[in-house]
Amino acid sequence: MNSTVNNWLRKSREELDEIYRNAEPGNIPEGDTKGTAILAGSAFAKIVAFLAGVLDWQGKIFDVFCPGGQAGLLVNKVTPFSLTFIVAKVYRDLSWLDGKETIVIDYSRTSFFAKAIRDEIREVEPGVYLGKVWWGKKRILDFALTQGDAAD
Repeated sequence: MNSTVNNWLRKSREELDEIYRNAEPGNIPEGDTKGTAILAGSAFAKIVAFLAGVLDWQGKIFDVFCPGGQAGLLVNKVTPFSLTFIVAKVYRDLSWLDGKETIVIDYSRTSFFAKAIRDEIREVEPGVYLGKVWWGKKRILDFALTQGDAAD
């Protein structure tokens, strides 16, 4: 696991929010990313991250269609077999957390099961993204995405 992401597993929600607020959106990821669910502030965060990664969600695969990486689509890697399901639109917009620019992962028009979900990500360091998961307007979870050499 990436050392930055490993460190995030020990942080509170407030600490992760501060890291997110201080980050720029960065580039929209391209291709395969490794995902880590973060149950912020929990003594069980490492166990939850491990179990979620093995049984449920392994990350996202971005396929950017617009020049300059301004928008596109992605699919989530889910189940123990990393099957690709749950499509989302990816674009830049304002964050619901702080009103500043972010990368939005929007399921509202692409997924029947996840249509109430909106993810937001910002690139904290090259290839390492901190994300927020919203269910409607309620924030429910944090997550990390790593790509390329940052995934190690």
